Amino acid sequence: MSQLARKLTLVICVLLMPLSVLADKYQDTVKTFRTASGSSSVFESAYGYAVFPNIGKGGFGIGGAYGRGKTYVKGRVTGDVKMTQLTVGFQMGGQAYSQIIFFKDKRAYDQFTAGSFEFGAQATAVAITLAASAEASTKGHAIGLTTGEDSQAMTRYYKGMAVFTLAKGGLMYEASIGGQKFSYRPNKDIPNAKEV
Repeated sequence: MSQLARKLTLVICVLLMPLSVLADKYQDTVKTFRTASGSSSVFESAYGYAVFPNIGKGGFGIGGAYGRGKTYVKGRVTGDVKMTQLTVGFQMGGQAYSQIIFFKDKRAYDQFTAGSFEFGAQATAVAITLAASAEASTKGHAIGLTTGEDSQAMTRYYKGMAVFTLAKGGLMYEASIGGQKFSYRPNKDIPNAKEV
């Protein structure tokens, strides 16, 4: 990756991340996904979830994404998690979004929190928007309008995990390859962990 491409990607990601950090950004993000028609019903059946209030993504040829999140089981914080992504291929622009990953059962939660986890190219997410839903993979987006479909029917678990995203701003077009990588730190290592 050229020095200019690295700097441009970093600048785009930093600009898309909010400048002020709110103490309740995790609660606000969880509340947003709880009220969204595509993800609200999944909370009832999921073992737990990981929530990322702000992920910044940008690129020009070579791109990247970064976000910090927390994992929860039964509404209680269990750890911190970081997401990174490097993409290669045709792409330009930047965007900011929130993301939630639901764990269908304890096995999926344990797999995600084992230390390092990576989604493969075939993993997909449901992108929640006001007027339409879109299916997105961790390597790109493919928009498809939906009407009054049942949100449970739209929930697709991949290896026991279902991912939903909510765009916050920006514009990006890409047809690239790459997966999201996660590093986890358990709650016992986090001072003053709160319940949400």
